[in-house]
Amino acid sequence: MATTRPKPKRYLRRKAARLPCVHGAAGIELRPHQVLIRPLVTEKGTHQSSKYNAYSFEVNPLANKIQIAAAVAELFNVKVEKVRTQTRKGKHARYRQVMGVQSDWKKAIVTLSENDKIDFF
Repeated sequence: MATTRPKPKRYLRRKAARLPCVHGAAGIELRPHQVLIRPLVTEKGTHQSSKYNAYSFEVNPLANKIQIAAAVAELFNVKVEKVRTQTRKGKHARYRQVMGVQSDWKKAIVTLSENDKIDFF
């Protein structure tokens, strides 16, 4: 009976790399006051809030729609129907002779149920 020769270390490393990886829980845990940065009070946002019962917020770029809905529901005691998100690109800005780019930011438009309202003032 023939014995097999020992496997080289390089082969063993590559074999271990082919195994499926095991991931932990997705994302990070953010508290509700960390998810919502500030409300966006603009003309368009005011129109949406009066006509469609939808409110705009600047949110943490790491937050997902589920976290945003939970944060709005907890902080304002309202029922959230849907959340739409946008990642807004930063504007190009110039300071003296140096060109730069402002930071990207995330915007969320939260639609509430018919009976609920948020008053920012």
